[in-house]
Amino acid sequence: MTLSLPIAAEANELLRRDPLALLVGMVLDQQVSMEKAFAGPYELARRLGHEPDAVELAGYDPEALTAIFAERPALHRFPKAMAARVQEVCRTLVDRYDGDPSRLWSEAENGADLLDRLTGLPGFGRQKAQIFLALLGKRFGVQPPGWREAAGTYGADGIFHSVADVTDEASLLRVREHKQQVKAAAKAASAG
Repeated sequence: MTLSLPIAAEANELLRRDPLALLVGMVLDQQVSMEKAFAGPYELARRLGHEPDAVELAGYDPEALTAIFAERPALHRFPKAMAARVQEVCRTLVDRYDGDPSRLWSEAENGADLLDRLTGLPGFGRQKAQIFLALLGKRFGVQPPGWREAAGTYGADGIFHSVADVTDEASLLRVREHKQQVKAAAKAASAG
């Protein structure tokens, strides 16, 4: 029961042991490949020369953080927007959780409460929050009462719908196939 993405071993290890890295990976997981998004926290730490905490990133000079994100190869397709989003999330963590991202889930009363906490983060709509909740439950053992229900379809066992279901290359391919099917169905529905 662990996260294992086809990225550098050091990047996977950082995601496993650092709640902020995991959360930042989820923030970056839009409009780029899953691998790029979740390798981003390790690359950010490498560029900074150390692993940052939420307090540091919340208070970082916005232009300097954007420059770090934009350094080639950029950490994201939209480095300025994503640097700002990461900073917004870190500011929320500082304001609400004393800079400790693990408090999002360690203090949640149940799955619904955890979902509310996640959707309270900048850029976390319901779907992103449900995927992250499923990731916490399936890969990190964070399972408050009702977590599967709160995670919606992403909480189910035996599916391959999101990063929460990736344990190796084969499962990653199954997640990609599912996403392609969903896109094709949406395209067909809009054309019809």
